[in-house]
Amino acid sequence: MNRIEVVQGDITQQKVEAIVNAANESLLGGGGVDGAIHRAAGPQLLEECRALGGCPTGQCKVSKGYRLPAKWVIHTVGPIWGGGTHREAESLASCYRNCLETAVKNGIKTIAFPSISTGAYGFPVQQAAQIASAEIQDFLAQDRQIEKVRMVCFDAPTLGTYRTAFGLQ
Repeated sequence: MNRIEVVQGDITQQKVEAIVNAANESLLGGGGVDGAIHRAAGPQLLEECRALGGCPTGQCKVSKGYRLPAKWVIHTVGPIWGGGTHREAESLASCYRNCLETAVKNGIKTIAFPSISTGAYGFPVQQAAQIASAEIQDFLAQDRQIEKVRMVCFDAPTLGTYRTAFGLQ
């Protein structure tokens, strides 16, 4: 069974136990994936996120999914691209690793990720896809609890890049 899927779609519509939110450090909503998740989940998500006290880059925190099909939202803060000399790759790898570890700790078996940091944060998509692929595949090689990891890409060019990185062409 292939435990990894790469699809084009809307992360807020994924029927998995947890979706990952590419959040900012405040966890209080924003643009892109973050704003879409907050709008779809409803005002209770913002209320819960206020109580979480923010989140540093590379780390993650969990909330309920409220009106989303997913029961949980794992909020992670990706790095802002600064040219690649500010440990951006290491921070992005940490996002994927910490989200997967958090999923296991919470008994989550199915999880969907967006392309973290490649929107407003400017991380180059090809490099981000390679990092995501390496971290997810390395994690799954050591873990048997996670049954499905789905990469959800917003558009066709991003989908192609992630499919190539995961060897799914």
